[in-house]
Amino acid sequence: MFAIIESGGRQVKVTPGSIVEVDRIDAQPGDEVSIDRVLFLEKDGGEVFAGAPFVANVKVVGVVDGESRGPKIRVFKKKRRKGMRRTKGHRSTLTRVRIKEFVI
Repeated sequence: MFAIIESGGRQVKVTPGSIVEVDRIDAQPGDEVSIDRVLFLEKDGGEVFAGAPFVANVKVVGVVDGESRGPKIRVFKKKRRKGMRRTKGHRSTLTRVRIKEFVI
């Protein structure tokens, strides 16, 4: 059994018991979160539910494990022959979510 959810503009494949990192969710560690933006769901018997764009009446329930920082991203801009060079960057804050169950 697995599902594909949308969180933070990205699609993530999840299974019960898995730990996924998504963009920052405003929740404390130990809080229970439910994600209702489910794009695709496959049950154990091979039954498939596809949404247009989301599957109705399906939620993914998880528990927040904590937060971490993502990799450092460097953004480099240059205009040739002008001597213009600029380096910027950032690190995203990610939330670790342990998936408990799918509510159908």
